[in-house]
Amino acid sequence: MQVDYSGLLKRLRKTKPKELDAVFNELHDKAFTRIDCLDCANCCKSLGPRVTEVDIKRLASHLKIKESVFVNTYLRIDEDKDYVFKSMPCPFLMNDNYCMVYKSRPKACREYPHTNQKNIKSILSISVKNIDTCPVVKEIFDRLESDL
Repeated sequence: MQVDYSGLLKRLRKTKPKELDAVFNELHDKAFTRIDCLDCANCCKSLGPRVTEVDIKRLASHLKIKESVFVNTYLRIDEDKDYVFKSMPCPFLMNDNYCMVYKSRPKACREYPHTNQKNIKSILSISVKNIDTCPVVKEIFDRLESDL
């Protein structure tokens, strides 16, 4: 059953940005003490991160292949003209939910689920969408809903 967070979002949007960032950071840290990404890997299975030129250089170097080979092998250009993986789940996700290129993974993967970044207010709508994918985000919003 999908929870309606529209009332919560209205309350959160009225919160001062620095206060909201602090609340999210605290809940983010608490959630990650209880939730292990390796138990889930939903993001790697279903979300296609944007892959930047810097990411391409880093990943190609990690894999010891030319950047052009990396692009041709793993990437496509999406409707926003961004590079994304050709297919999901991520081609670097292993059966045990570990990432084959973890130390070199794209910036979008490093920062996901984005609940500990500054100016969280600017991505509240995206965060709500991530509830269905990430147990950490769901826990954060459930805590906010019960506490606010």
